[in-house]
Amino acid sequence: MDDLEAIRQKRLAELQQQQQQQQSSPQNDAQAAYQQEQAQAERDAQVQAVLRQVMTPEARERLTRLRLSRKELVEQLESQLVMLAQNGRLQTKIDDEKLKVLLTQMQPQKRQTSITRM
Repeated sequence: MDDLEAIRQKRLAELQQQQQQQQSSPQNDAQAAYQQEQAQAERDAQVQAVLRQVMTPEARERLTRLRLSRKELVEQLESQLVMLAQNGRLQTKIDDEKLKVLLTQMQPQKRQTSITRM
């Protein structure tokens, strides 16, 4: 009987230890998620600071409005502008007209379909 009681006590201790680890695990997950959010917010702030330097207010406003409907396109354009600015390849600020040209160049060409009736 002593062996059986020892096994039960050992198993009980293991279960309690697992339970404590599971309770502390969500706290670690929440902390990791918080750190990821902070890092993402910091990257976004850096991107916005660079865009303020290289774009006019009108162009930034257009980009903000466009983000609502074409988020992927805007993110791609922002990353390209940041890269160009960091490499020193932008001599002048991007105004609204230049932004329109960049956006039309980035959009994929639509195929035209025609229906012929006989």
